[in-house]
Amino acid sequence: MNKNRKETLKNAAASHRDSLRKSLQRRLEAARMSGNEDLVQKLQAEANYLGMD
Repeated sequence: MNKNRKETLKNAAASHRDSLRKSLQRRLEAARMSGNEDLVQKLQAEANYLGMD
C-alpha cells in the first residue's frame, strides 16, 4: 500500500473516531438533560467500551 493511501486511511479512521466521540457526547448530554439515568449509564458503558471515557 502506498504512503498516500495509508495516510488517507489513517485520517479517515481518526475522523470517524472523532465523529463517534461527538455523537456519543451529544447523546450523553441529551440523556442527562432529560434525567434518563438508565440511558446515561448505558452511554457511559458504550464510551468505556470504545475507549472514549
